[in-house]
Amino acid sequence: MGPHAKLISVLSLIIGTATTISSNHWVMAWTGLEINTLAIIPLISKSHHPRAIEASTKYFLVQAAASTTLLFSSMINAWATGQWDITQLTNPTACLLLTMAIATKLGLAPFHFWYPEVLQGSSMTTALLLSTLMKFPPVTILFLASQSLNPTLLTTMAILSTALGGWMGLNQTQTRKILAFSSISHLGWMTIIIIYNPQLTLLTFYLYSLITSAVFLSLNTTNTVKLSTLMISWTKMPMLNAMLLLTLLSLAGLPPLTGFMPKWLIIQELTKQNMTTSATLIAMLSLLSLFFYLRLAYYSTITLPPNSANHMKQWHINKPTNISIAIITALSSSLLPLLPLILTSI
Repeated sequence: MGPHAKLISVLSLIIGTATTISSNHWVMAWTGLEINTLAIIPLISKSHHPRAIEASTKYFLVQAAASTTLLFSSMINAWATGQWDITQLTNPTACLLLTMAIATKLGLAPFHFWYPEVLQGSSMTTALLLSTLMKFPPVTILFLASQSLNPTLLTTMAILSTALGGWMGLNQTQTRKILAFSSISHLGWMTIIIIYNPQLTLLTFYLYSLITSAVFLSLNTTNTVKLSTLMISWTKMPMLNAMLLLTLLSLAGLPPLTGFMPKWLIIQELTKQNMTTSATLIAMLSLLSLFFYLRLAYYSTITLPPNSANHMKQWHINKPTNISIAIITALSSSLLPLLPLILTSI
């Protein structure tokens, strides 16, 4: 992929994201989503591998169907109310269709089947974009329309996402698929709280993006795409692998790391809303995700792979120090003491 084509794709991603998150009109929001979809497809298929072409085709078909459903829901609402404002979504059919469209765009269960396959067919950098930047516009639309959505439907989809994300990630050996199911599980946490405290959903999304960026960048630096290569990655960059352990535990939500903060606040808010059963259920289901995070952490730092005496290890890659990875990794594991400051700002 040429530098000019890559520059155009990245600029289009930024423009599409900015268009959607700054718009109150349905047509402008839809336009931004379409620009995003068309901009990311060359980045997915840039390797020209059949798996990458398949992933880009799947992504295009799913996103086109979701965008059409979103535009259809806005037209139904405009026909019934005469309003094109995102915050004025009052028609029940339009609300249901919008929920389906956004769930499909985000990869929420039961509309999640495309997401792990697309991530597996993409490069590690493109998978990072799909897991963070590409989710920002749909999350923003969900945030703006949150007061009009059905709480029971969102809670059901959130619990289902947390369950499936944890359950289906247990038997995976590819790191990108594991992180895809991790993303589905985290989306369940964001969705269950969005009606009751939308600002908390945005905080959870920001922290998830920070932590998962640290994981993706670390795995990309050591060129780790499956568990068997993860077991020998400590020989390449030992310090980065040690920090990867903390980042994975933070993504799992273990105290006193950064990832514990959003889960703690979400469970607290659900308890305030008399949703103790849902809070207990989603906390118990997150233990499934905790298992494969611990497995990743165990493989990355503690175990040695079976090898013969003449096995050649790749010792210490001479790569220039990337200060951005160091900063992101440090923040992804040490932001919990700043919780009071963050709470006052939201």
